[in-house]
Amino acid sequence: MNYLLLNACFLLVAAAVAAVAATRGRLTRRYTAACGIALGLVLALTAVFDNLMITAGLFSYDPAHLVGLLIGSAPIEDFAYPVAAAVLLPSVWVLLSDTEGGARAES
Repeated sequence: MNYLLLNACFLLVAAAVAAVAATRGRLTRRYTAACGIALGLVLALTAVFDNLMITAGLFSYDPAHLVGLLIGSAPIEDFAYPVAAAVLLPSVWVLLSDTEGGARAES
């Protein structure tokens, strides 16, 4: 199994949960914009710190299982997990919340 196939599993689950949240009409434009900004920040941090850790030799990837696209020293597959998290976690939050837009009602 290559890393791309493994990432596809995570991304499909995240996309399915986001689709359910979207079909229930709970994802507002403002909420989606905030998630997009968070995604951009997480991807930037992933690019910086994964490159630092790979360059320092803290971990490496088997080149036989990579697509070959790199951002610095980090393989493109390394960016699937932040994308999955940025899609999945807000979607779950919206689905589990009591009020519109993901904010939980105060009791």
